[in-house]
Amino acid sequence: MSNQFWLSQLQQHRAIAVIRAPKMNLGQQMAMAVASGGMQLIEITWNSDRAAELISQLRSELPACMIGTGTLFNVQQLQEAIASGAQFLFTPHVDSAMILAAVEKNVPIIPGALTPTEIVTAWNKGASCVKVFPVQAMGGAQYIKSLQGPLGQIPLIPTGGVTLENAKEFLQAGAIAVGLSGELFPKKLVTDENWEAITSQAKNLIQQLN
Repeated sequence: MSNQFWLSQLQQHRAIAVIRAPKMNLGQQMAMAVASGGMQLIEITWNSDRAAELISQLRSELPACMIGTGTLFNVQQLQEAIASGAQFLFTPHVDSAMILAAVEKNVPIIPGALTPTEIVTAWNKGASCVKVFPVQAMGGAQYIKSLQGPLGQIPLIPTGGVTLENAKEFLQAGAIAVGLSGELFPKKLVTDENWEAITSQAKNLIQQLN
């Protein structure tokens, strides 16, 4: 998949649902719930239960969605993720070998970075965009805004502190998209399997961002 296509998907959908699933069937239900709410970019973290299997299952069950993965720490995990059908790859850190491996396979990679040096390093090594994490620790949307002057050409995806309430502020500050995990999937709703409530949160989010 070309980076151009990936960036166009981010610009169109603006939010990524990040699923950390302790059980595979829960992960599947969580994905279905946000997809019903209109979210089309779904990340299954690699430390979820049977992540590879879940990714491959969701690829066939949700053909309209892009299913990717995150929390990848090394090249081996990255290659397994690509083999399972992951369409985009998030890492918590900047690793040249991982960026290179993803670029060779033509799968968008979004390394995690925090400082301007890390962000530019990731971009220069071939990242499709850069995850700014944990953004809340650096002052949230204000930090994204302050990066725009010197780094405006680098597409940024803040995560770690993005909420249903502040997601729009991050986009207004210049982020191409945002990633939400716990905020979209409050523990109680997941435990109670209250998928309707999660679907309606996803719907609200999409409405706010568009």
